[in-house]
Amino acid sequence: MRLHRKHGLVAALVAGTVFAASSAVAIAATADGEQCEYPAQQIDLTDWKVTLPTGSDNSPTEILQPDLADFSAAPWFQVNDKCTGIQFRAPVDGVTTSGSGYPRSELREMTDDGTEKASWSTTSGTHTMTFRTDFNHLPEDKPHLVGAQIHGGGDDVTVFRLEGTELYITDGDDSHHHLVTDDYQLNTVFEGKFVAANGQIDVYYNDELQTTIDSDEDENYFKAGAYTQANCSNSSPCNDTNYGQATLYKLDITHS
Repeated sequence: MRLHRKHGLVAALVAGTVFAASSAVAIAATADGEQCEYPAQQIDLTDWKVTLPTGSDNSPTEILQPDLADFSAAPWFQVNDKCTGIQFRAPVDGVTTSGSGYPRSELREMTDDGTEKASWSTTSGTHTMTFRTDFNHLPEDKPHLVGAQIHGGGDDVTVFRLEGTELYITDGDDSHHHLVTDDYQLNTVFEGKFVAANGQIDVYYNDELQTTIDSDEDENYFKAGAYTQANCSNSSPCNDTNYGQATLYKLDITHS
């Protein structure tokens, strides 16, 4: 695993001229001016932290701001090869949190420039997350992967979950609440949206309302990335060649 950070004064080579710039984020520019070194150059991650499938038992690696601004960890959390989004990968043998038996490479919503955990109610205000993503790789034997979700105080409230070619929107423990499509092909980009207000959550797929879920949770937060729904007890081989992977191209949140 490659961890990549830079801080403070950085030197950059642009159009053959070396210059110094005081910056928390180093710039890696392609010929087209694209910034491809850190995930935070692709999507604004100011109010997020990332949990990785590395670390020690029940204590996975977490990166918060300001470190997240210039952090990458190949292949778990990095800019994708095309420099168009953020790649998230979680192997079946990855480290898990104490509350789950499954590994993740996943963003968790924060507030106050990433210093505090977000927590909001579905019965007060309107809370929206719009994201664009695709699923790139599924684990063997149990090819299940979560790409985005609303999580409550104790468990997930609703998620986009792929099982083979079947893409579902869940409702609590009902993992098959709503079938979006039974013919999802890997690397197909789609846009999803959660809108939580008035004790309900409207869930959209490519701008079309799919389902409305009743919810009165008051400790909610958004998550996005790759949350692999398989581990070494139900998926083989038990190593990092067996994994779930998704790429995130857009991630916008509003609270009003």
